[in-house]
Amino acid sequence: MNPLDCIFCKIAAGEIPSDRVYEDEFVLAFRDIHPQAPVHALVVPKKHMKNLLECDDGTAVAVLNAVKAVAKSEGVSESGFRAVTNCGPDGAQSVEHLHFHVLGGAQLSGRMG
Repeated sequence: MNPLDCIFCKIAAGEIPSDRVYEDEFVLAFRDIHPQAPVHALVVPKKHMKNLLECDDGTAVAVLNAVKAVAKSEGVSESGFRAVTNCGPDGAQSVEHLHFHVLGGAQLSGRMG
């Protein structure tokens, strides 16, 4: 995928509005437009990479630190939350840009799919 056509790249660049909950030099987090839980944010690196298999160590650290910051700022770090990334078509990845879902704010199902 060309990063110029990537919706998450456009959101990170400010070309598409989003409800931002966290941002630093490397990562952006914003509320999911179709939330699956009371708290549902997406954490995306600003640099385009298709999925976790293309993620370098520095980006991995930045994304995981952002996941922790989002959980804390959204008030789910104490009660618990789920952080998940989908990888590839069989993993149900819907946007070909690495992203983590941070879900919480209610008792989540033990089912993963």
